[in-house]
Order: sequence, then C-alpha cells, then structure tokens
Amino acid sequence: MMDLNWLAGFFADINFKQLQIVSLQLLYATQFTIYLSLIAFFGGSLLGLVVALGHILPNRLTRGVASAYMWFFQSTPLLMLLFLFGLAAPRLFELNVDPWVAASAALTIYTSAYLADVWRGSVEAVHSGQWEGGYALGMRFFGVLRRVVAPQAVRHAAAPTINMLVQIIKGTSLAFIIGFEDLMRMGKKWANAPVPDTEPFVIYPLMAVIYFSLCFPLSVWARRIERRHNAERDRPHISQSQKAA
Repeated sequence: MMDLNWLAGFFADINFKQLQIVSLQLLYATQFTIYLSLIAFFGGSLLGLVVALGHILPNRLTRGVASAYMWFFQSTPLLMLLFLFGLAAPRLFELNVDPWVAASAALTIYTSAYLADVWRGSVEAVHSGQWEGGYALGMRFFGVLRRVVAPQAVRHAAAPTINMLVQIIKGTSLAFIIGFEDLMRMGKKWANAPVPDTEPFVIYPLMAVIYFSLCFPLSVWARRIERRHNAERDRPHISQSQKAA
C-alpha cells in the first residue's frame, strides 16, 4: 500500500504561494502561445488556400508547383524551418529578425502545406459528377467550384482543419529555441531556476495541463463534426418520387 504519511508530507512541503506565482506566469505566457497559433492558422489558411487552388486548377504548371510546395514543406521538419528563419537567415544575411516574425513565418509556411493538402483532398473527395453537372449547366470552372464543389468540400475539410489547429498549438512549443517567449520558454526558465518547488517534475505537469486545456476541447469539437458528417453521409437519401409514393 502507498505510504499515506509520505504523501501527506510531500504536499505539506510544497510552497503553494510559490506555485501560485509560477502558475500565473505560465498562464500569462500562454497568451503568446495562443496568439502565435492564431497567426499561423489564419496565415497558413490564406497561403494554403492559394496552394490548394493552384493544385485544383486545370493547369499542369500550377499543379506541379503546388505539389512541389506541399511535398517540400511537409517533408521539412518544423524544427528545421524555425532554425532557418530564426537563426540561419539572420546570420547569413546579417538581419535582425524578431522571434515573433521568424516563428510566425516558419509556422505559417508549415501550416499552409498541410492545410493545402487537406483542402485539395476535400475537393477531390467530391464526386466528379458534381463538376460535370455544373459544366452541363453552362458554368465555368470557378462558378462550379464556388457554387457546387466548395460547399460540399467544406464538410469534408472541417474536422481535419480543426485537428490541424491542434497540431499548430503543440508545434508552437518548439519556437522557444529561437527565443520566442511563450508557455514552453517560460516553463523551461522556471524548471531550470534554482528556486525551491519549481523543479521540472512540478513545472512540466503544469504545462501539460495547460496544453491539454487548449487542445482537448478542439479535438472533441473535431470529433463531433466528423461523427455528424459521417452520419449525414451514411444516411439513405430518398428521392422526390419515393417521397410521393
């Protein structure tokens, strides 16, 4: 059996006032993790939309460029992109790059490659007969895409897009290597500080709880959207003639 006296003594030795100070500072740093995640998500969405469109267009050149972009940046580790934008480029070109700019650029490009692939796959998941039906009605490419295909593709892409936001939040934890002041960097400062009750086995569980609190609701939301989409897809469709009968 667990020695309850030892457990009680362990909690009695914890300086809860110090723990409160650490927790407040970790929560304060969390806002920068959220800001960076939103910048990467919305910036990556805009760039990813352009790349996805380039792949969808009936043009071999744009399709080749878009495929190469997605392949290259999906194959490049996020850590390497952070090094290139935050450390290598400033030194090579003798530039003073702010960690905010470097982290935002690296995460935006990384995110755009994955979102472009998600949205490309969502458009291609729409049955080709939808395109043919739109063309038969006299619509042009962008008209079919906007009015017929895109509304259906959004349903396919919703859950994977939210899951990508979860990956972005977790990916921001690597930005501390280029000096970005976020939750991870603040936590590492406290974990390495010669201050009682800020040991790594105290700080890192606190950080894990914060990251979990950010990511878990999004994961649940994505799972619900996916279940709803699957239920609508598997639901039998009844034609107007069947309803009349």
